[in-house]
Amino acid sequence: MIDIFSLFLTHGLIAIAIVRLLMREDLDVAGEGTGRKPRRQRRGEPDKPSGQGQPGA
Repeated sequence: MIDIFSLFLTHGLIAIAIVRLLMREDLDVAGEGTGRKPRRQRRGEPDKPSGQGQPGA
């Protein structure tokens, strides 16, 4: 009984998370930023070249 309950609970929560991710509006919009601050660069990560990833650069 507990095994079935735990399976339904975990799979149900995963299904809810997937549905919520698929319903996000920014999932359908290409090229627009999220309005969030860019993440900080960690030590050891290479610098991103300034010309890549920007149209017209």
